[in-house]
Amino acid sequence: MAKDKKSLRPRAQTPKGFRDYFGAEVSDRAEMLRAIMQVYHRYGFDALESSAVETVEALGKFLPDVDRPNEGVFAWEDDDDGWVALRYDLTAPLARVYAQHRNDLPLPYRRYAMGPVWRNEKPGPGRFRQFYQCDADTVGAASVAADAEICAMLADCLETVGIPRGDYLIRVNNRKVLNGVLEVMGLKDDDQRAAVLRTIDKFDKVGEAGVRELLGKGRLDASGAYIDGVGLAPDQAEPVIAFLTSGRLEAADTLANLRDAIGESQVGDEGVSELEEIAALLAAQGYGPDRIIIDPSVVRGLGYYTGPVFEAELTFEILDDKGRKRQFGSVAGGGRYDDLVKRFTGQAVPATGVSIGVDRLLAALREKGRIGGQVAGPVVVTVMDRDRMGDYQQMVAELRQAGIRAEVYLGNPKNFGNQLKYADKRQSPVAVIEGGDEKANGVVQIKDLILGAKIAQDATLEEWKDRPSQYEVPRGDLVAKVREILSAHNLDTGAQG
Repeated sequence: MAKDKKSLRPRAQTPKGFRDYFGAEVSDRAEMLRAIMQVYHRYGFDALESSAVETVEALGKFLPDVDRPNEGVFAWEDDDDGWVALRYDLTAPLARVYAQHRNDLPLPYRRYAMGPVWRNEKPGPGRFRQFYQCDADTVGAASVAADAEICAMLADCLETVGIPRGDYLIRVNNRKVLNGVLEVMGLKDDDQRAAVLRTIDKFDKVGEAGVRELLGKGRLDASGAYIDGVGLAPDQAEPVIAFLTSGRLEAADTLANLRDAIGESQVGDEGVSELEEIAALLAAQGYGPDRIIIDPSVVRGLGYYTGPVFEAELTFEILDDKGRKRQFGSVAGGGRYDDLVKRFTGQAVPATGVSIGVDRLLAALREKGRIGGQVAGPVVVTVMDRDRMGDYQQMVAELRQAGIRAEVYLGNPKNFGNQLKYADKRQSPVAVIEGGDEKANGVVQIKDLILGAKIAQDATLEEWKDRPSQYEVPRGDLVAKVREILSAHNLDTGAQG
């Protein structure tokens, strides 16, 4: 008789492109989202939590990978709704929500949304298939005052979470200006226009000389590989160079140069006028060029945006994997997209918004040392007698009611050393001990684990005796003594990780 084939155990690993988040990572993200939410709320935006699943039809042409239908997203066929997919951003669902509920929503409708999104794309270093976004959008406002407000709010968000002035810059451009430059160049071939726009996007990396080469025959990159150019004649490429080199000056000078670059283009003139109005509105609110500038090199999702576009860039330097200095780069971006809701309603509905890359912003805060330090765990009440669990639960209840994060040790209490090892692994600041003798005498032992670790690390025997890290106090003083120790270590009694 053949033996039953042994069933294979499942492999304990996350799927490719996904990851798990633990303790401090989750807490840091939640705290940052709370801070951003307060800014959004202060600006008058309302919360929206839309479905994580949308019909593929609703996502439509804005799929991340239009050349592979249903491939850029995680999609499956549903008996009732046909093809559905996990949302790949928070903007496409907003368009569907507004179209569906527009009779019940105010116009303009100002909403913010935060949550995970999913993209079925090839993962890489720092690039995951699930990540968090944090968006704010205004639907139904045609005035560029809405775009200016988004830029001001983005600056406030960055400063609120811990990115100081001087460490960030919000750069603003306009899709209409870009279209005006292409019009002046006389480019009608869509592929060639797209190639020019991709070249503009490389201006910060390759500079004016590099852009000239890429617009012409091509150039050698840093690795020695030859990159084919767009194939434009020098005079044909000149409007792009004039356009790019007009930026990062005083706003008035930048705008004047942009008018020269777009020539007689009507759409380009409209775009420059909108940038002038945005700059004036921001200046009126006190947002000067130390925080927000007009920058023609900003190129974002050009099949998506129809007007002003903006990007938040962190300007401080970090070291890459090879120890080379480089700027941190972009952490947020957005712009005006006036055609998104029209897909559902057939009527033009103006909209503008911004999306903050939560994971990148968290990484930036860690680089600045704003978050990511050692996080204290809960106070641990040890168990000396398993038959007296009620006493220990009473202690931990008193600590919690006082706003102190605490827990009773719930493992095997037989080995007391293991309980202290557990407290150490939990990064607990304090351990509470009450054996039979302490119970009889009406006292408890309070062990300062942080001080104890410092003494053990570098103290002499005499210092050990002079600086005790364990205190015997009356049982009634338990909460007060624990709070005193936490305060001495500058720990928030209610938020120790």
